[in-house]
Amino acid sequence: MTDENHSPLDSIWESEDPIFANKELLDIEHIPNEDRIIGREDEISSLANSIHPAIRGGKPRNTLIYGKTGTGKSLVAKHVTQSAEEFARDRDTKLDRAYIDCTQATTETQVVITLARSFNQPETTDITVPLSGLSTNAYYDRLWNILDSLHDVVIIILDEVDKLQGNNVLMQLSRAGEAGKLETCKVGILAISNKISFKDSLDERVLSSLQEREFIFPPYDANQLREIMRHREDAFREGVLSDDVIPLAAAFAAQEHGDARKALDILRNAGELAKEDDSDAVREDHVRNARQKADIDRFSKLLQDQPTQSKAAVYALSLLADASDEEEFPTRRIYEQYERITDSLDIDSLSQRRMVDRLNELAFLDILGVTDRVGRGRGKGITNLYYLLEDPTVVQTAIESDPRFSPAN
Repeated sequence: MTDENHSPLDSIWESEDPIFANKELLDIEHIPNEDRIIGREDEISSLANSIHPAIRGGKPRNTLIYGKTGTGKSLVAKHVTQSAEEFARDRDTKLDRAYIDCTQATTETQVVITLARSFNQPETTDITVPLSGLSTNAYYDRLWNILDSLHDVVIIILDEVDKLQGNNVLMQLSRAGEAGKLETCKVGILAISNKISFKDSLDERVLSSLQEREFIFPPYDANQLREIMRHREDAFREGVLSDDVIPLAAAFAAQEHGDARKALDILRNAGELAKEDDSDAVREDHVRNARQKADIDRFSKLLQDQPTQSKAAVYALSLLADASDEEEFPTRRIYEQYERITDSLDIDSLSQRRMVDRLNELAFLDILGVTDRVGRGRGKGITNLYYLLEDPTVVQTAIESDPRFSPAN
């Protein structure tokens, strides 16, 4: 290749990554081999026993799985159902599985469409599932036809099920056989929630139709977090990690209620920062900087689909928290700060009631926290108190990274 045809990018494409050998191992979506899943042996066995009938075409038990973020709930559910599908295939059982992220598919119709498209093989069923244009009942009819046509058993993972708008889809899926919607296919549901109180939101009909088992995943301790990262150490090139990197990342994640997802995020981000620095090793300072980057990335992801008005409300709360020793703030004080922010952004202010609606939506999504209503004194009514779930600096950095949001501070 001549110099004039040589692109400056060619040297990048041709070079090997100096830090990572197999970066995929640090991806939270990656389903590792069972020997890399640490501290969840009992949970794997319990869940496998729960869905065991599915292997030979029987109905798996519906199961509710609780635990804080990063405790391995989704990982174990995906691993066990993947193994079940492979085992069933060897026994001529047509078992299929689907994973639904209920933060993305939040409505009954969206869930049914996603399931129908996931399970369908249109060249075999001659059934189409358009993304819109049909009633919810019509989508259900197509789903039932697809399941009976193609599958003996299906297992449906509903992750962050508490984010669903209503619980009718749970009742429809769990009662499909009993109600005569399905003739041959059996359906099992694995419902995953970060909120142990989720079951309290289900009415008696849903609870009766689910007839579920329950498992609670405890947080990882620092030793388990270290082992989790040790078992994925080969994501990096040999000798790249300094000795203090994994213990420090584990210590940070242990402070966040034993969040393995956070630990892997920190480790991956530390490697990326070392690479950007042209460093030959991942060191303690990379881990410390990666911790903040992981917090900002996580919060940015939570906020990415939120409108500017909602971001302005959160930003107002963060400014109050940053300037005060207080942790909780009433709606009146948040609204005063919010109006100053919307003025700096040159956008219309919502009414206080509508801003409170935004705050309550954000609390529902675990973007911020809210206490029960409290009294303000005789004759002064009651109010909610809101508080941040992240450091104010993290919140502000995440919001200010959005080019549409540039408040004049």
